[in-house]
Amino acid sequence: MTIKVEHELHDRRRGRNRGMGLILVVLVGIVFGLTVVKVLQLGDIQQFETFDHVARPQLELQTEGTE
Repeated sequence: MTIKVEHELHDRRRGRNRGMGLILVVLVGIVFGLTVVKVLQLGDIQQFETFDHVARPQLELQTEGTE
């Protein structure tokens, strides 16, 4: 037979640990959600090709006067 005595301090610490765990889960969820949205937006190849900062004639807009 084991005697298990829990002090009030254990209850407060457990509450803080649960709160901190909840905050961490929410932050990880936000970062994951932002990552998913960013990756899905990169599906457009033209937007993806502009990240290298190199002028590409095929990406520049054509005006009506030039061909």
